Amino acid sequence: MNYHSPSSFEEASAIAAGASGTTRFLAGGTDVLVQLRADIVTPDDLIDIKHIPGVKEISRTEDGGWRIGVAVAGAEMTECADLCADWPGLVEGMDLIGSTQVQGRATLVGNLCNGSPAADSVPGMIAAGCTVTVTGPEGSREVAVEDIPTGPGKTALAKGQLITGVTIPARGENGGDAYLRFIPRTEMDIAVVGCAVNLRLDGDTVSEARVSLGAVAPKALLVEEAAKAIIGTTLDDAALDALAAAASAACNPIDDKRGTIEFRTHVAGVLAKRAAKIAYARAKGESA
Repeated sequence: MNYHSPSSFEEASAIAAGASGTTRFLAGGTDVLVQLRADIVTPDDLIDIKHIPGVKEISRTEDGGWRIGVAVAGAEMTECADLCADWPGLVEGMDLIGSTQVQGRATLVGNLCNGSPAADSVPGMIAAGCTVTVTGPEGSREVAVEDIPTGPGKTALAKGQLITGVTIPARGENGGDAYLRFIPRTEMDIAVVGCAVNLRLDGDTVSEARVSLGAVAPKALLVEEAAKAIIGTTLDDAALDALAAAASAACNPIDDKRGTIEFRTHVAGVLAKRAAKIAYARAKGESA
C-alpha cells in the first residue's frame, strides 16, 4: 500500500487520477480504517488529506452561510454554538453517528461518501440545501448533496475526484430544521428510517420547505411532494397528514430483519410529521 500526504487538493486529485488500483481518501478514518483492519478493502493508494490547509476549519461564508472543512469532526460541529443555533437539525444528525470516540473523528464528507442510504448526516444536509465542492483533474465545481450518492456504497464521484468542502446556506430569518431517526436500540445503531425537515415561515405560514428521507431507498431522497404538502399551510392536521402520505409514498425500502417494507414506509410518515413540528417550532423561536 502506498501512503500519500498531499499538501493541496489539486495534488490529491492528481495522485488519485494517476493511481491504477484501489484508492481511498483518509480524513476522519472511521470508515476506511475499519474496512482496512477488517480486510474488507486494502487500498493500493491511501491519500491522507488531513494535512491540507483549511480542512479542519468551520467558517462563515460572505452571505452568512457556513463552510465546513472535510476533516472537521462531528464533535467540533457540536461545539460550534453559532452553527448549532443556525442548523440544529443538521448538527443533531451528525451527532447521532457512533460513540463519543467516533464523534471525535467522523466527518460530514466521510459520512456522505461512504454511500450508505442510512447515513444520519445526509438527510439533514439535503434538507438544508447544502452543496459540496468537487475537485478533479478538470477543476472544481459545486454539486448538490443529493446528487452525490447513487446507491448503496456508491457515489457520483469519478476517478480523480474528491469532495473538498461542504457549504451550508445562510439560515435567514424565521427558519428551522430538524432530523429524527428510528433505531431498534437507544443509541449507536443504524437508522431504520431517518427524516429531515427544513422550513421557513411567513408569519405562521410555511413559505419554503425541503424534506429528505434516509434508509428507505437505495440513496437518501429529496422528497419534493412532501415539501409541497406543507408549503402554504400553517402545519395544521390536514397538512401534516398530507406530508406523511407524501413521505410514505416516496419510500422504496428493503425488507430485512431490522424492519419490514410496511414498517419502514409507515414510520417515514410518522417521523416526517414529528420532524416538521419540531422545525416549525424552531422557526417560531420556540423550544423543541
